[in-house]
Amino acid sequence: MKVLPCLLLVLLVVSSCAQPLVEQGAASYYADKFNGRKTASGAIFRNRKKTAAHKTLPFGTRVKVTNLKNGRSVKVRINDRGPFVKGRIIDLSKKSARKIGMLRDGVSEVRLSYKLK
Repeated sequence: MKVLPCLLLVLLVVSSCAQPLVEQGAASYYADKFNGRKTASGAIFRNRKKTAAHKTLPFGTRVKVTNLKNGRSVKVRINDRGPFVKGRIIDLSKKSARKIGMLRDGVSEVRLSYKLK
């Protein structure tokens, strides 16, 4: 039957042209006490790197985080699990939080944009 190969080809083309996935919610950032500790991925957490924790995204996923208050954004790599506070969708490293101007606020409304491989 020739329909199945054509259907698979269509699905492949559609998935490669897919729009980025988007989430919106509250972001926080890691306290300094976590610097130097192991993350869930096994990497050592460094506050000077552009990394983040997300509950479900695969480790290594690149995510664009945009602060909805000021429009500033940063690209981070997921290397840990969390946040474990209700209502929050991502924990950023201090460098990432500084880039989007949320250090003073501590928690900010953000939009996450990413593509899964």
